[in-house]
Amino acid sequence: LYTREEVGRHRSPRDRIWVTHGTEVFDVTDFVELHPGGADKLLLAAGGALEPFWALYAVHNQPHVLELLREYKVGELRPEEALPAPAPFAGAPPRPPGLRVNSQKPFNAEPPAELLAERFLTPNELFFTRNHLPVPAVDPGSYRLRVEGPGGRALSLSLAELRSRFPKHEVTATLQCAGNRRAEMSRVRPVKGLAWDIGAISTARWGGARLRDVLLHAGFGEEREGEWHVCFEGLDTDAGGAPYGASIAYGRAVSPAADVLLAYEMNGEELPRDHGFPLRVVVPGVVGARSVKWLRRVAVSPAESPSHWQQNDYKGFSPSVDWDTVDYSAAPAIQELPVQSAITHPRPGAAVPAGELTVKGYAWSGGGREVVRVDVSLDGGRTWRVARLTGERPAPLEAPVAAGAELEIVCKAVDRSYNVQPDSVAPIWNLRGVLSNAWHRVRVTVS
Repeated sequence: LYTREEVGRHRSPRDRIWVTHGTEVFDVTDFVELHPGGADKLLLAAGGALEPFWALYAVHNQPHVLELLREYKVGELRPEEALPAPAPFAGAPPRPPGLRVNSQKPFNAEPPAELLAERFLTPNELFFTRNHLPVPAVDPGSYRLRVEGPGGRALSLSLAELRSRFPKHEVTATLQCAGNRRAEMSRVRPVKGLAWDIGAISTARWGGARLRDVLLHAGFGEEREGEWHVCFEGLDTDAGGAPYGASIAYGRAVSPAADVLLAYEMNGEELPRDHGFPLRVVVPGVVGARSVKWLRRVAVSPAESPSHWQQNDYKGFSPSVDWDTVDYSAAPAIQELPVQSAITHPRPGAAVPAGELTVKGYAWSGGGREVVRVDVSLDGGRTWRVARLTGERPAPLEAPVAAGAELEIVCKAVDRSYNVQPDSVAPIWNLRGVLSNAWHRVRVTVS
């Protein structure tokens, strides 16, 4: 039997590394270098409880993880020491009903797929939510954004100053999670990550200050010699105090055409808490992971963000790479996403009436590349029809179908650079299940 003070003395390999889970005590010294998330992440819990960290990284909530941990058990906490674990997700904002929830802590959810194509702009209450850490509670009155760069250059701005000093700019932009459609990859081979369907993508009209204007105001020029980056840090932190972070190339940050925003409005309203209140970055055409929420710091740097999510996540690999051979330093961080489309109506397994079949969906491509064509097939890809693309005005594809038929509806999009979606998932499978953009397939029967 041990006290928490005794457990706390074991915080280094020399003194052994102990942790607790519930009332149990474990010596994980020999496991530290084997930890899939890296030794540094496990060492954050050294001498203390695992619960705050496991609450942040939901991959631990699986029976085999607990079985593995129990191999390292050395004892129990004394009964008087068995206090409840801290609750890092206390004070979460209320969530609208109707979302398909993929995880509660942290909260991640997507809208019902059939609603995605009903409106060009996704209502705030239906916009997909991707949180990595607990949602911070921010007082807008005391909020400050720091803008920093080499040589000690720094600027501090309140929310009121961001609104008054810089012209308000609006841009309509789609954000997509790198893991959108991950569930399809899992059907080929298991992957690690949330089982997103086709709904980790949404579109909004964002309002705020251009990042370009803020950087120029802070004294940074239109161009910089060499490779430079703009790094973002959020107010959301893990149990060790490390913030969520990401970065984009400096050239994109200051480009007048890139429309990178420090956004304080979403569809004409102030940002909801789940979407970054009071300020977030919006990087159009780039993976959603770079649009950092609850923004607290912008830094001009010769190096990419050192954040875990920039260096050791959100990268794509060959199907041959597994968790024993993966080297995150060998792959570039995902920025612009590939061309994408999906069918939102009808839904898989539906029975549709004979006669005119209406097919609806969405199509999008990264980097601002216009979608120039979407091809739709009713027979698994043997023959094709061209869908009508009209932007904000809905124009579903209609085709005659006969009773008793079984249909495999397929869609594939082509962008302005004539990039097209691959026909199957297997050749693009990767261990994190990102960049899933194969032809989308829906099987239905005609009643």
